[in-house]
Formats: sequence, structure tokens, C-alpha cells
Amino acid sequence: MKQEYTRYEDIDQEQLQKDIDAIKDTIGAPTQEDFQHMLKLEKWGRAATFLGFFLILIVSILELNYELSGFYFWSIAIVSAILLSVGNVSRWANTTHPILHGAYDKVPNVPYKYTKAGYARGFNRYIHWLDWITPEAWEYEHNIMHHYHLGEADDPDNVEKNLQWLIKSKTPMWLRYVFVYLFAGTWKFTYYAPNTLRILENKIRRKRKEPEITTYDWSPFTKNGAKLWKNYYLPYALVKFLLIPLLFLPLGTEAMFNAFIILLMAEYIANLHSFLVIVPNHSAEDIYMFNEPHKSQGEFYLRQIMGSVNYKTGSDPIDFAQGWLNYQVEHHLFPNLPLSQYQKMQPIVKEICKKHNLEYRQESVFKRIRMTIELMVGKTKLLRVDGV
Repeated sequence: MKQEYTRYEDIDQEQLQKDIDAIKDTIGAPTQEDFQHMLKLEKWGRAATFLGFFLILIVSILELNYELSGFYFWSIAIVSAILLSVGNVSRWANTTHPILHGAYDKVPNVPYKYTKAGYARGFNRYIHWLDWITPEAWEYEHNIMHHYHLGEADDPDNVEKNLQWLIKSKTPMWLRYVFVYLFAGTWKFTYYAPNTLRILENKIRRKRKEPEITTYDWSPFTKNGAKLWKNYYLPYALVKFLLIPLLFLPLGTEAMFNAFIILLMAEYIANLHSFLVIVPNHSAEDIYMFNEPHKSQGEFYLRQIMGSVNYKTGSDPIDFAQGWLNYQVEHHLFPNLPLSQYQKMQPIVKEICKKHNLEYRQESVFKRIRMTIELMVGKTKLLRVDGV
């Protein structure tokens, strides 16, 4: 028999707030140990990237001196692309994500470049985190609009709301699935880049009391579209798919072309990987949507629990592979904590949920992605809390 959980309106939000707030006292302030833990994850990601490029070099040298069969070439190329993809996703999820939340700002003697104010600013974007997304735009879209409007109409990452055009269309169901699978391999380019720009631009427009932008603008011949290409697409594309392949030119044009192909493969895999671990966090038929903003800190905590789901957790390698997004409930309760502290607080949060008879969702990421896709194609819907 399915367990019955306490209704939203019957939860003692004041007591829930006290219980959640007490967690910080239990786990203590961020320490050098927490910072060293993040540096370890950063090294793992960089090692994957280095090995990926090393394999490109190896396959290029082998092709230059020997006639590699297609099997051997593609075997090495695929492993190289996977390693580069792991490094790509890790740089975003295990390094950039917590730093831009200010997770290590309060660590004693932390280097400035690992603080929210010092990371990936200005030209350092090319050194710390170069991606399709600008750090400033993603920081506002994710840290502010998503985290503090979770499940509301203002949440820019509300999958059900964003895909109403597909859900309400007459598109055959099989074609909807095809669209989702293709979208998953390109979503940083096709969704995150233009969406983060739109959200940041609307912040400026609200201050000026100007009409907000409701749709993406990809055209390079419009003001916003030109900004998208100049500040988002071109910096990443030119470095990743032109400059880096050119470094292999001394080994011949074939080596340069091989690097280009492997980098394209790695980009597609990185999109799939990040889509897998990010999108299902708040998107399925057992996740709640809310019609109004939260009114208290206790209600905020309640919504983070009811609007988020964890994946399987365990050792650092397991958590690393999932970009620490498998601790989504804990992360949404306290967005600015070091990654290692989520491991410490998870059993405490579970016990608090049990105390208040709140459902603590935690399942395989592969089960959750199936549930998310069902939502995206319109087979299921998010839950609603009546009058909330």
C-alpha cells in the first residue's frame, strides 16, 4: 500500500523551519577540508580532460605513422570524447556550480579565484569556465530565478511550462519523443544560452520598466541576437572548434580534422550527460508546482523538498559522475554550502522529512529521466497544490 503523506497545508511550517535551520549548527561552518574536497573533484575533471586530449594526440600520431583500421580509430575516438565530456560536465557541475553559489566564500584563506566575486569574471571566463553560457547570465537565471522561484511561473527552468508549445500541439507522440532526444544532445546551445540571456535582459528591462522578452532571439541581425552570438556562441565555438583543433595542425590536416570531430562528439555527449543529471531534478508527475510565491522561510523549505528529487548517492565517484546534482533536496534547502556538506546533511534531512511525514524522493537517475521525458511529451503533468 502506498504511504499517505501529510498534506501541504497541514505541515507545521514553523517547526519545519526550526528543524532545517538547526542542520547548519550540526554540520558546522565550511572548512579548508571542504575546500580541499572540491579541489579534488576539480583535479578529477581536469584529469579526464587531459586524458581526452592525450588520446586525440595518440590517435593522430598513430594515424600519421600507421594505417589505423576504422575499429581502432573509432574506439580511441569514442573513449577520448567521453573523457572530454566528463571533464566538461565536471567543470560546470562540480566546480563552477558551487563556486558561483558562493559555497567556499566563507572558507578561511580561500583563494580569490574560488570565490563568487573572483570566479570567471571578465577575461577569466576563458580560463575558469568557458561555455555556451556566460557566468553572469547563468548565475542570475539559476541562483536567483530558479532557486527562489522553484515550481512557480517565474521559474525559468519549469519544464512543463517551457514545453507547452509542444504539449498543446498536434505533433504525433512519436515525433515528440524524437524532438526530446535531439534536444537533449544540444540543449546547452539551443536552450540554456538564449534562455539565460533572455532572463538577464529581462532583469534590466524590469528596472527600466520596459516590456519583457518572452521568446528567444537567435538572429545575429537583431540587438539581442547579436549579443547572443557575440558574447555566448562565438567565444566558446571559436576556442573549442577552431583554435583547439588548429593546435593539432603540426601533425597534419587529418589530425586537425580528427580533433574537430572528436570535440563535436564530446560536446554532444556532454549535453546528453548534463541533461540526464540536471533536468529530472524538478520534472516529473510526482513533483509539485505552485501558483503563488512562498510567504515564509518554513514554506520555502517545504517547497524545496516537495519540488525536488534526489538520485542515488554514495561515494565521491558516484556523486562526481552525477555532478553532485543527486543531492538536489539538500542543495535547494541550502544553495550556498560546499558539496561535501551535502553528504553530511543528507541523513539529517531524511530524518526531518520522516518526522514531518514528508515524502523524501530519491531514485535512480535513469528512472527519473524516463519520468521527465513523459512529462516533456505531455503524457503526465506536474502536481498542483490547491490554492497555493
